[in-house]
Amino acid sequence: MRWPRIIFLLIVASLLGAVFHYTVPQRDIVQITDTDVIRTDFSGWNRMFYAQGDSGTATVENRDLRIINAVRDTNGDGIGDRDMVFRNEDTGFGWPPYFKLDSADLHAEATRLSNAGTEQWFALTHYGWRSNLLSIYPNALGFEPVSGPDVRLIPWMPIAAFLMLALIAFVIWRIWERFEDRVINPFVDATAVRWAKLKDRFAGRG
Repeated sequence: MRWPRIIFLLIVASLLGAVFHYTVPQRDIVQITDTDVIRTDFSGWNRMFYAQGDSGTATVENRDLRIINAVRDTNGDGIGDRDMVFRNEDTGFGWPPYFKLDSADLHAEATRLSNAGTEQWFALTHYGWRSNLLSIYPNALGFEPVSGPDVRLIPWMPIAAFLMLALIAFVIWRIWERFEDRVINPFVDATAVRWAKLKDRFAGRG
């Protein structure tokens, strides 16, 4: 019964890993270049990836979506060369539990900074994925100024989240082991004995 357990644990670990990767906040060092508000239609494919509208508004099939445009330095030359797009919407009191209720204030601050024309770099905290196919964007949670694009930030939240994931996987593995020893193995053994007795009976040896 080793392979069923391994396959089961791999499936559970993959699902938990995807959930953690989507919901655990990450930080990117960026320059904020622009902000925008776009009209977004939600479909059955991407609706689950969007949070609710501003706290207190009703859920609709399409609505305005605040966008923060930024650039990231990927060449190490201090110049932003990779465009990045973040949505900026409230999470309210739903999932993920970030209790973000200030998307309008964050939009105003990002707009002011982008219009200032400075080359200030920021550590922008966000969660979620970017997918052109599904038309989804990571959700910006906040940002704070840093000294430059080469700042090294220790990802404490992802480290803690994946340690928790490893702990959960270990607990599930131990629970499965006990379930296998107490339920599955005795059932398999009892079934094998009954089958052997049944074969003997039909063969006239019973």
